Amino acid sequence: MSELKVNPTKTENPYAYIDAEILDIVYETSNIKTFTLKPKVDIGFKAGQFMDLTVLGIGEAPFTPSSNHNISNKIDFTIMSAGRVTRLLHQAKPGDILGLRGPYGSGYPLKDFKTKEIFIVGGGVGLAPLRALLYALFNEVSDYKKIILKYGARRPKDIVYKDEIESWRGKAKHVNVEITTDTGDETWKGKVGLVTTILKKDGLDIDNAVAIVCGPPIMMKFVTFKLLDMGFEDRQIYLSMEKDMSCGIGKCGHCRLGPNYVCKDGPVFTYDKLKNLPGIWD
Repeated sequence: MSELKVNPTKTENPYAYIDAEILDIVYETSNIKTFTLKPKVDIGFKAGQFMDLTVLGIGEAPFTPSSNHNISNKIDFTIMSAGRVTRLLHQAKPGDILGLRGPYGSGYPLKDFKTKEIFIVGGGVGLAPLRALLYALFNEVSDYKKIILKYGARRPKDIVYKDEIESWRGKAKHVNVEITTDTGDETWKGKVGLVTTILKKDGLDIDNAVAIVCGPPIMMKFVTFKLLDMGFEDRQIYLSMEKDMSCGIGKCGHCRLGPNYVCKDGPVFTYDKLKNLPGIWD
């Protein structure tokens, strides 16, 4: 793929992109890789926002950065091979050039989270946007009363960021990480069961907490219902609704969700903004 070339010039064209070189590729699982890109021009973003990656002559697809938003000269994207563009991305190698445009959409309102207990629930590759959020929280870890991550994967071999998760546990005494897998194997010593089975209050001050969820739609649906059962209010639950986004600027209409365009009004929404809309879990 080294022959790929993109336009390095940013213009008034809202679809214009800049060159981004692949510096490194980490194999997370058999079908998930983390790509570290170096954009030709530094790009800032907020945790929760997304960008479009372009492969010339093939197309583009939206992805949420999974790296620290304080670092603008390198950006990580954790990508599952699931379609035409992602399959070609998985054939890329360090030194290849991709196109990058964005960031788009809304990020997590970190200022509103300060002094609160942060209850984060991720499923599968949905941990990628949450990794960016965790880095943002760790940047000012003392500003939050608790940071709790509950993560579920289908099988032990599907867990992403295996080499990092242990370091997250040691960020501070008030940081807690718990992992479960739908099914275990002979090597797995952790918990087995759906991620909803490890969602418990356990001393959580729900009146002073927010819950943040990212993962497959069916997982988000049942996690949201579980959070409501735990006592969270609709407005306290933040969902990363990364569905059907394409253009990133509210023109193509693919990501309409009721009156909202996910790419412009989201992808981060509180549940109270969505709960009465049809098809939010489709």
